[in-house]
Amino acid sequence: MKPYKIILPLIFLLALVGCTKNFEDINKDPNAITADEASARYFITVPQFKLFAPDRYPYWRIHLIHCDRFAGQFLFGHNYSWWNDGLGYSYNSAYTDAGWDFLAGYFGQLDNFLKLTAPGGDFENEYMYAVGLIMKGMYYQMYTDVFGEIPYSEAGDPDILLPKFDTQMDIYKGIIADLDAAMATIGSATRTGDGVDDLGVNDIYCQGDLQQWKRMANTLKLRIAMRALGAPGNDFSTNAIAQALGAPLLSGASDNILMEKDNVISQWTSAAYSDVWQNFGDAAGWTLGKELVDYMRDNNDPRLPKYAKPAKGGTFTFVRPASGSDYDLFPKRVDYMEQVLTDAGAVVTRVDNGDQVTMGIEANKYYIGQPVRLNGFIKPLVRMEFFCTPADEIYAKKGTGQKIREELVMSSAEASFLKAEAIVRGLTGGNAQAEFEAGITSAMKLWGVADGAIATYIADEDLADITGGTTDEKLEKIAVQRWIAAYTDGFEAWAIVRKTGYPASLAAGVADFDIYAPGDINGVYPERLKYGTSAYSQNGANLNIAIGRQGPDDMDTKLWFSKP
Repeated sequence: MKPYKIILPLIFLLALVGCTKNFEDINKDPNAITADEASARYFITVPQFKLFAPDRYPYWRIHLIHCDRFAGQFLFGHNYSWWNDGLGYSYNSAYTDAGWDFLAGYFGQLDNFLKLTAPGGDFENEYMYAVGLIMKGMYYQMYTDVFGEIPYSEAGDPDILLPKFDTQMDIYKGIIADLDAAMATIGSATRTGDGVDDLGVNDIYCQGDLQQWKRMANTLKLRIAMRALGAPGNDFSTNAIAQALGAPLLSGASDNILMEKDNVISQWTSAAYSDVWQNFGDAAGWTLGKELVDYMRDNNDPRLPKYAKPAKGGTFTFVRPASGSDYDLFPKRVDYMEQVLTDAGAVVTRVDNGDQVTMGIEANKYYIGQPVRLNGFIKPLVRMEFFCTPADEIYAKKGTGQKIREELVMSSAEASFLKAEAIVRGLTGGNAQAEFEAGITSAMKLWGVADGAIATYIADEDLADITGGTTDEKLEKIAVQRWIAAYTDGFEAWAIVRKTGYPASLAAGVADFDIYAPGDINGVYPERLKYGTSAYSQNGANLNIAIGRQGPDDMDTKLWFSKP
């Protein structure tokens, strides 16, 4: 893929041109791009990478601090970390505002592409417009699943300065309507045009392949419809599910949609995990969550060494505080940490000597996940060396030639898992186990797992078998596999937990505040982010109407899709 930095100067020039009333004005400059050379394709790259990899400020604050961590997959709170793992569970306006401002402010970039390609636009192209509608659906699904009610139907209308907030049900319906329109427009077409009218390599999701866009749109439709299933007042999902299952979905390992990371682009244009960890070291680094590592280790998942590195290990001495509650609780907390290591299969050496405890594990041998939401009082005992950290490619440093893990846009594994769920729920016919296995296979191939290892996992592991058990047990396995497969896509992994209640230990929240951080929500699992302060200052009247419908602007207020 061409580095984004090569494309950006042309995008910027064309953006300036696109603001003129008469496109032919550019011919006044003999050195300018001619009308025959200009195309809307130069306006799609930025909205694409900005949606999944914005600059470091929001990438750190909403992707990592909130979504990845609420998903239970990445954790802070180890001894080197600037923060305990309660970060994010207590409201912080700066962090929350970064997420709100990113998502609320994103639409303008995509809206520009839509206006340029719409009927009567400077670069009118029905197929490019269809692609824009699909991206709009991806964006709004992400946006509403974080906050709930948001401006949607009136957003982007130049005549409405203060757009109303729409209900999540209406937003879901609107997204599906746009997806249906886009798929109908695409029909059997394969490209958006010839020459400069072909999105081609400027489309960093599908490289201009309209049929893959159509399959992605249908998979997104199925995701949204399945998420709405059972929500109060839902009157559309059953039909939408049937429609989606009757049309092509993403299928097979070659249909996974990934966004390649640019190795040299500035972190202030498009960030990667490395722009957090590599710039600030272990103080900003993170470990992997206990639920994720436990499911993978205990079920011999061959992806584990591709997701994570084993605990570095070592031997460390912990000194009991001189007085106070930390003195009283020191034995409990040390015993808890030892138990976490032992439960993961580690052989722990421990020597108690008065007010000191020395504890250690063998180096680079054990896969151990850190428990979520550990509080600041236990933090000195939470040695980073005791826990798994991400595999190197996940936070590889830019500009070194190392491969940086791609952003996961949408996977064919998800389509197979959703089909398996629909069959188990009796919404359609088919072989649920076959679809389940197809999902596992695609998810593992996404990480380069060999065919033989995949076959062994499917044959041997109970977590890969839904041929027996109750309906709830089957749905739990499907949900857990979807959640594991969503690794590095915290937005979706968090939504899976909220909708399904699995992994159950994660969704249950925390209760022992000698060990865990309660946050502002008394230990319960977070259901959403609070609205940004700019929503109150700029559109407060409409926001308050939304809050009146949705419920208090708190992190434990359930969104429409996750209500029983």
